[in-house]
Amino acid sequence: MSINQIVTPLDSAVLETKEQYKVYFKIVKHAFNELVNGITKEHICTDAETTFVKQYCELLTYSLEAFRIKYLFDDVEKMRIDLTESGFPSYLEFRYLFNDLELKQEHISKLPEVSQVKAEFLETLLKEKQPIAERKLQQAASIVYYSSVEKEFIYKRFVQGKILPVMGLDAQYMVSWSFYDVTFNRPFICFMYFDIDKKTIDELRSEIYAVLENTADRNMDIDMMAYAIDKKLPYVFPKRIKKIDLGPLHSVFAKDELEVTHVILKAIVEKIFDLSAYALSLKIEEAVSTSAFKEGNFFNKQILQVWEKSKPKNYLFCPHRVMQALYDNIPETINSLTGNPIEIPSLKLN
Repeated sequence: MSINQIVTPLDSAVLETKEQYKVYFKIVKHAFNELVNGITKEHICTDAETTFVKQYCELLTYSLEAFRIKYLFDDVEKMRIDLTESGFPSYLEFRYLFNDLELKQEHISKLPEVSQVKAEFLETLLKEKQPIAERKLQQAASIVYYSSVEKEFIYKRFVQGKILPVMGLDAQYMVSWSFYDVTFNRPFICFMYFDIDKKTIDELRSEIYAVLENTADRNMDIDMMAYAIDKKLPYVFPKRIKKIDLGPLHSVFAKDELEVTHVILKAIVEKIFDLSAYALSLKIEEAVSTSAFKEGNFFNKQILQVWEKSKPKNYLFCPHRVMQALYDNIPETINSLTGNPIEIPSLKLN
C-alpha cells in the first residue's frame, strides 16, 4: 500500500506500513518545530515562557525520533496513535519507551556487537550481492535504538520545570511543568507565578514540586487547578496560572468531528492538498488572583486566592494554502479565533 492509500478508520489507532509512519513522524516533528517558531514570532508567550515551551517541545520531538527508530523495522509491534481530537501518539507509547530504557543494558547485552553487524552487512552487500534480510535490519535498528536514545531526554507523563525568580512581574517566582494527559492524549504546558511567606524557596521547593505532580498532572478547569494548588500550599500564594493545550493536530491521520480536520481531509481526498497538509490548534487558558479570603477555624486559618478566569485564547497554525481553504469553507470558525491563523511553512515529504 502506498502512502497515497492511507486509510485510518476511527476505531483503528495503528497505521499499516512503514511509509505511513514516515509521513506521520515528519508531520508531527514539523508541527512542534513550527509551533515554537510561531509562538516566538507572534509573541504569544513571554520570552521566559517561550524558552520553556521550546524545551518541552524538544523533549517531545526527541521522543518522536526514538519512536521512529524503535518501530523502523518492527513488523510485529505498531505504534499507537490517538486519531480523535489529538493526532499524537497514545500516552502508553511514552510509558513503553521509558520502560524500554529502564532495561537498556539488559536489551543491549542480548544484541550482537556493532562491529559484527557491520561486517555481516558488508559481506552480504559487497561479496554476496544480496539485500540485507529484514530480520538483520530490525536487529540493527534495535542496536541504534538502545545505544543512542537517552532516558533523561524522553518526555515523561509529567515533566517538572525549575522554579525561577521573576523579573518585572507582580510575583516573586515562576515555575513551569508539562504533562501528557492520558484522556486526551495531548501535551499541556503550565506556568504558575507566585509569592511565598514565612519560609524560603529552598524550604518549599520539594513541597511545591510534589503538589504540582500530584495535583496538576492532568487537564482540568484552570480555576479548579488553581484552587487545588493553592489549597495544598499554605505558604505559597499563587498569583497567576496559565495552561497551554498543544493540539489537536489536524492532518490525514486525524478522524475527529472538528471542522478544521474535515476541511483538510476533504482537500486531501480531492487531491487539492498533499498528504503533508496539516494545521495545529493551540489554546491558552489563564486564571488570575483578584483578591484573597481566609478559610478554616480560629486556630487553623489559611489564606486562599479568589480566582478569575480570562476568556480562553484560541490559535491555529497552518500553511498558507490550508489557511485559504479554511477561510473559504469555514470562515465563521476561523474568524472566531483569537487572532488570524498563524502562517507556517508547508512540509515537503520528499
